[in-house]
Amino acid sequence: MQTSLHPCADRQAQRATRGLLSLTHPNKELFSRQRALLRKAVPAGFPSPADDYVEQHLSLDEHLIQHRESTFFMRVAGDSMRGLGIFDGDLLVVDRAVPVTHGCVVIAVLDGEFTVKQLLHIPNGQVLRAAHPDYPDLHIKPEQDFSIWGVVRWNVHKV
Repeated sequence: MQTSLHPCADRQAQRATRGLLSLTHPNKELFSRQRALLRKAVPAGFPSPADDYVEQHLSLDEHLIQHRESTFFMRVAGDSMRGLGIFDGDLLVVDRAVPVTHGCVVIAVLDGEFTVKQLLHIPNGQVLRAAHPDYPDLHIKPEQDFSIWGVVRWNVHKV
């Protein structure tokens, strides 16, 4: 189910074809089911049959979400962030309550359009940087409509 959480979100389908994000309704039940967590970490193979018992349960809500009311899920459309391991179709966990710092990956709204980029503070302003050589830096100009919508905390993708 899609919902508009920002006036610009209604144009998300148009932007998806240009490599921008689509906004997904926050789904509090998405990770709410607890899953079994094995007691011993798996180094790079299979767990030992002797360790094949559950020590505790793991809730992805508890693990991935720090601020429940300000956390949203967004799907990535495009490949501009692949150098940081964010790929087309990935699910981002975005927290609007996390302070924005130099170098963090953010969801920005630039001139009314959502984009995911790395935020850099430079002496003469701010830059949104892609993690792909085909995409130039976006130097934020004072006359542009610019805001940080949230900070990307986690990236979930299929292996």
